Amino acid sequence: MKIATFNVNGIKTRLPQLLAWLEREQPDVACLQELKALDEGFPHAQIRAAGYGAIWKGQRSWNGVAILARGSEPLEVRRELPGDPGDDHSRYLEAAVDGIVVACLYLPNGNPQPGPKFDYKLAWFERFIRHAATLVDGGHPVVMAGDYNVVPTDADIYNPRSWRKDALLQPQTRECYQRLLAQGWTDSVRQLHPDQAIYTFWDYFRQHWQRNCGLRIDHLLLNPQLAPALAQTGVDSWVRGLEKASDHAPTWIRLDPTKLENARQT
Repeated sequence: MKIATFNVNGIKTRLPQLLAWLEREQPDVACLQELKALDEGFPHAQIRAAGYGAIWKGQRSWNGVAILARGSEPLEVRRELPGDPGDDHSRYLEAAVDGIVVACLYLPNGNPQPGPKFDYKLAWFERFIRHAATLVDGGHPVVMAGDYNVVPTDADIYNPRSWRKDALLQPQTRECYQRLLAQGWTDSVRQLHPDQAIYTFWDYFRQHWQRNCGLRIDHLLLNPQLAPALAQTGVDSWVRGLEKASDHAPTWIRLDPTKLENARQT
């Protein structure tokens, strides 16, 4: 079973690239972020024609998340992150797919910092940490996949010096991520590749893609029930090289079917 996360950076603009990726890589589950489209603007017919059922929550011009399931329909669990009824940002979806709880998230960027956007990032992160605590040992295998807008360590960025003031590298941001992991979550990419330079995002400036000047900010975290089934991780970096590509590339995990079955039964 292959589960992926992909910040599409505008699903209307990037639909050809998204469909090309789905056709070539055929993930069983795909968590999408930054749809930048209202609910009625989601290309449901094209996604279905590609073989995927979907749930989604859009928002005009920014944000927006979706969960796709190949050959099946995701069973919606929740459409928002609990803890703030007044938060109208479309940043969180949760569904059950083939016996696994899949959380799709688009954590706030937080720039510029300091300021209200960074305050919102940290407040949203705190809500997420509280909710994650209910999932980590809730009796089901869980993956929390998405654009976390966190560079966990200096090893996850090509050159931290020029990014020191960015919200993605702030000590408060990183401390939140570490508290999340301390609940018992496994950072799947780092679990299998502890020392390798792996990037999931390359911005559009100064030929950063061409020079492989990237950041690792898209993560798939597994709870203790699902982590033993982790068999492989990777980044479909070829998608970033397409014409008019998103600045992110899909990041994915593959689960061992024999161990996955055990995870579902326990």
